[in-house]
Amino acid sequence: MAVFIVMGVSGVGKTTVGKLLTLQMDLPFYDADDFHPSGNVEKMKAGIPLQDEDRKDWLEILAGKISEWNQKGGAVLACSALKEKYRKQLQSIPEEELVWIYLHSTFELIKERLLLRKDHFFKPELLTSQFETLEPPTYGIHIDANASPEEIIPQIMQKLNNKPSRIGLYGLGVMGKSLALNMASKEVQVSVFNRNLKGVEEDVAKDFAATHINDFNFNWFDDPEKFVASLERPRNIVLMVNAGKTVDVVIESLLPYLEKNDLIIDGGNSHYKESGRREQFLNEKGILFLGTGISGGEEGALKGPSIMPGGEPKAYDRIGDILENIAAKDKNGKACCAYIGPGGAGHFVKMLHNGIEYAEMQFIAEIYHFMRFSLRLDQERIAGIYEKWNKEMRSYLLEISIEILRKKEKDEFLLDKILDAAKQKGTGGWSTKAALDLGVPLDTITSAVMARIISGKKEQRVMAAEIYKTKPDKKEFEKIEKSLFQAFKAEQIINHAIGFEMLKSASEEYRWDLNLSEISRIWTNGCIIKSGLMEDLVKFFSENKEDNLLLHKEIVDFMKDARQDLIIVTTQALQAVVPMPGMSAALNYFLSFTSAQSSANMIQAQRDYFGAHTYERVGRPRGEFFHTKW
Repeated sequence: MAVFIVMGVSGVGKTTVGKLLTLQMDLPFYDADDFHPSGNVEKMKAGIPLQDEDRKDWLEILAGKISEWNQKGGAVLACSALKEKYRKQLQSIPEEELVWIYLHSTFELIKERLLLRKDHFFKPELLTSQFETLEPPTYGIHIDANASPEEIIPQIMQKLNNKPSRIGLYGLGVMGKSLALNMASKEVQVSVFNRNLKGVEEDVAKDFAATHINDFNFNWFDDPEKFVASLERPRNIVLMVNAGKTVDVVIESLLPYLEKNDLIIDGGNSHYKESGRREQFLNEKGILFLGTGISGGEEGALKGPSIMPGGEPKAYDRIGDILENIAAKDKNGKACCAYIGPGGAGHFVKMLHNGIEYAEMQFIAEIYHFMRFSLRLDQERIAGIYEKWNKEMRSYLLEISIEILRKKEKDEFLLDKILDAAKQKGTGGWSTKAALDLGVPLDTITSAVMARIISGKKEQRVMAAEIYKTKPDKKEFEKIEKSLFQAFKAEQIINHAIGFEMLKSASEEYRWDLNLSEISRIWTNGCIIKSGLMEDLVKFFSENKEDNLLLHKEIVDFMKDARQDLIIVTTQALQAVVPMPGMSAALNYFLSFTSAQSSANMIQAQRDYFGAHTYERVGRPRGEFFHTKW
């Protein structure tokens, strides 16, 4: 049993929709206007707005009728019910047995409809007072009445059927909300959950659903059992919570309500080793797991991120269509989402993405700093230079840096008001630690992490600058202009070569069989490090799966000339006492990589001298070791 109230201002189509709805549901139809006392009708005919006192008896009559109709099996009622207190007065039956269907439209459109009406006591001039009185409900079914009645009825029936959600999203932070809206916009039915802690997080899920009720019908929950029960079996749940212990706590809280073959997708920035552990733990309980990297920030999550899922292939097969549907699209229209590999592969690749991002951000910041304080260019000119560069680079990070440089606050550049102390969330540091575990160089990324750390020591730096009288020396921009761009392109290439070499080493070490070309492809859009170079890498790694990027012929041809530009800019900046940790790291890596003879023979001799660690000899097979009594 249930009574369905179709509500909204006069002229929105309550009666028409209500009558069509009764045909679908085989229920009687009633119009609330037919129950107005005669005094109310006379007032409305005279164009006099009704007051709350006028509505009191009318609402009491309707409340009694609603109870009566419900006992007889239900009904459909067309009623304005503009204020929340009116709706509460009509609540004469249990909440779950009274269904509100709110029709809404614009003032202009409804006024046009009312002007076309004939022989109706409601005057169009009363519409203004109705809109002023209207308090839209934060519950029920919301329908845009701009569509035809024939189009509206299927929408209502679909929402009334309340089919189980295809996917559940746990955690409505910035990224969680954006992903939920992205899925809903792709016609995926989503259940959303957020904890409800008094004074900390109250009614987050409820308010989120209410905010977007005119566009999407989210099933919202703050009870985990009901949240899980709202999902179709086998269940698919995306976790968008803080990395670390929180993920384990959430998983433990959900386990009592899960069944075999349910799937948990961790969409946060979890450590790849933790993802591998969680996959094994859940597999023992018959639960599937995907550790999924998601890049693109708030806007990417809403409009289309780059997605990197890792875990069992059968888990991806089940949810891949949704992930690919909400992902960004590459230049060929293919989703920037692909199965990465088993275990923690997805989160490892996301971690390395962030590491490359750290270095790219550092490069842009260093060159800006050099141009601003040594070459003495103003911010608008620097923005113009970056804009010119980006016609070739097509870099997202350059693009946003241009906007940052031009942003003003009360006629002053905002960048000058931002404290030069950078933060980090951990993925850059994780990349450095992972490189040490794998025994691979990670110069540019590590230098970027360390640069952020030293930037945080603001007070000490100010004190030291005063003691040492450190101030950038002036250099001539015209003498270094061409080299700047070439140096920037060179360090970007070196950084990507370093990053992809680490991916290759991890793939071999953990037997992930990573596809570097496919990883490059899903990084061509939706993510922070998308660029023209990334598009070139798709082809390079498809043709040269084992080669280092720096050994590719086209790269070699460019770097032979650009290395001198890199040297010029680095040395000029250092001579001007401008720190360039990222650029210096890129240059040192490149010089080390391209040097047939390094200084490591002295290091091996030293190690053997004080620790008898042995060494290899020139002209003898690798792996044959010697020791000298020094």
